[in-house]
Amino acid sequence: MPTNSDTNTLAETPMTYNNPLVEQRADPWIYKDTDETYYFIGSVPEFDRIILRSAKTINGLTNAAEKTVWRKHTTGPMSKHIWAPELHKIDDKWYIYFAASRAEDIWHISMYALSNSSANPMEGEWIEEGQVDSGWENFALDATTFKHKGKRYMIWAQSNKERSYNTALWMAEMTGPTSIDTSNVIVLTKPELAWETIGYKVNEGPAVIIRNGKVFVTYSASATDHNYAMGLLWADVDSDLMNEASWHKNPTPVLSTNEDVKRYGPGHNGFTVAEDGVTDLLIYHARDYRDLIGDPLSDPNRHARIRKVNWDENGFPVFGQALDD
Repeated sequence: MPTNSDTNTLAETPMTYNNPLVEQRADPWIYKDTDETYYFIGSVPEFDRIILRSAKTINGLTNAAEKTVWRKHTTGPMSKHIWAPELHKIDDKWYIYFAASRAEDIWHISMYALSNSSANPMEGEWIEEGQVDSGWENFALDATTFKHKGKRYMIWAQSNKERSYNTALWMAEMTGPTSIDTSNVIVLTKPELAWETIGYKVNEGPAVIIRNGKVFVTYSASATDHNYAMGLLWADVDSDLMNEASWHKNPTPVLSTNEDVKRYGPGHNGFTVAEDGVTDLLIYHARDYRDLIGDPLSDPNRHARIRKVNWDENGFPVFGQALDD
């Protein structure tokens, strides 16, 4: 079982990446394509558009030209709170999953998708694919997808019908790139531990990495201020991923605020691979101060940061709680 201790990590390789990697871009996500191009996407402070950057190196993303590929509507669906976009390539076609609400009802959050058939997602036309239906109208966001043993899954954050918490993580098999099997949906984790329920009862921002015979899911919990922190779930690669009993939850956060290195509220991460094609990297956001400018949503300074992922002797990821970037 993973711990916050760094005594069981491999020898730490000095980081050579820019940190912050991209300023004022929360919920960061990097997709490395087969031609070695890195694509960066993340939430902008205005929550009004979806942007992309591309570069042949990770450090190149810092100053890469940024392109707005889609803007919010004026009214109705997709007109407010454009949050947490993720870029995926499925069957040689690009998809962006994102959350959005309505100007007339700003907390009516739903999941949506865009698609692009161009070989380069910075080019071509992004088409609105509509809402990704989770089975009922509710507060739903932070969709991610992964493929395992021939099946494609989606994980997202959503409340329950009883509203006994803000969001839990739900999972279902996908029936297509923008649809899920709503007849069989499970809860991977709900906020019930003390560190997951500070300010709000939240589990959100899932990301998947499959290594060492396990499917790992990181997620974020609590309010999006300095209390925000990353947790970890895992299941055996040969288990039934749609059986809730297959999943295990670490009782403590795996990355959280560390005032000694001025890292506050780390979370909403993704994973990518370094230029060597081997080294796993964590992309996440954090602030470098505790006292916010306004509330957590109006404070613009959640910066995208990147660091190496180490693996302990039991095959679990170690994120370096005591380490600076």
